[in-house]
Amino acid sequence: MRVFVTGGTGLIGSAVIAELLRNGHTVLALARSDASALAAETAGAEPLRGALADLDTLRAGVARADGVIHLAFGNDFSSPEAVAKSVAEESAALTALGEELVGSDRPFVTVSGTPWVPGRVSTEADPLPTDGLVGGRGRAVTAVLGLASRGVRSTAVRMPRTVHHQGAGGFAGLLTDIARRTGVSGYPGDGAQRWPAVHALDAAVLFRLALEQAEAGTSWHAVADEGDAVRDIAAVIGRRLGLPVQSVPTETFGPLGQIFATDQPSSSAHTRQVLGWEPKHPGLLEDLENIHR
Repeated sequence: MRVFVTGGTGLIGSAVIAELLRNGHTVLALARSDASALAAETAGAEPLRGALADLDTLRAGVARADGVIHLAFGNDFSSPEAVAKSVAEESAALTALGEELVGSDRPFVTVSGTPWVPGRVSTEADPLPTDGLVGGRGRAVTAVLGLASRGVRSTAVRMPRTVHHQGAGGFAGLLTDIARRTGVSGYPGDGAQRWPAVHALDAAVLFRLALEQAEAGTSWHAVADEGDAVRDIAAVIGRRLGLPVQSVPTETFGPLGQIFATDQPSSSAHTRQVLGWEPKHPGLLEDLENIHR
């Protein structure tokens, strides 16, 4: 299958491209810079120059592909306005990609986050939140799944709060960055809240399985660790960086503070049973041992 991939040179995307190529697919990768184009080409993909905001380029990519995997998202979490801009840009891109696929029965795999449900572990059957800081993203992904009724084999792979590789990535990576900047490995509240996690190489396998097998309108959870306590995550970061570990004000984490403070464990039991996905790489706490000062 020839697969058009957005966000193919990021932490998750580079693993997805390698997984696709290993399993006999070819890849057309959106590349917003010369460096991204070179990285895609070096990985074995054909680069297509353009940014996520270039809707005509996205449509051209779809026209040249048998299926689409969307991974691109702005990584500026410095303010609510910056996050809103990224959500709006992605929503427009998803609409353009989806409309180009209508009536084709081609697979369209998009990405979202696992939902959080007060008082229990979330499952694949739970709806995405459609309000709050990233509510627009939930609405856009829900619309993509709705394309199942219009001849698109649309599916969503929901990612946990941390997608990690060699100690980097996701919410845990942000904790590490903040620890380096502030001199304290901090966590909000009492740190008992749990974050789910997955290794990027395991997540990549699930994206391939969803592309190849998933039925239209379905959602899947790329969750290996159901929920690691944030204070345990901070403890490893602090030890690796030689920094004190302690509770800090929620405001320390900017616009993501309230999300950081939320208990949000998640299950992937349905995903494992139906798609046969089985994580094989190190869990988050073990992988964080790769952090260096």
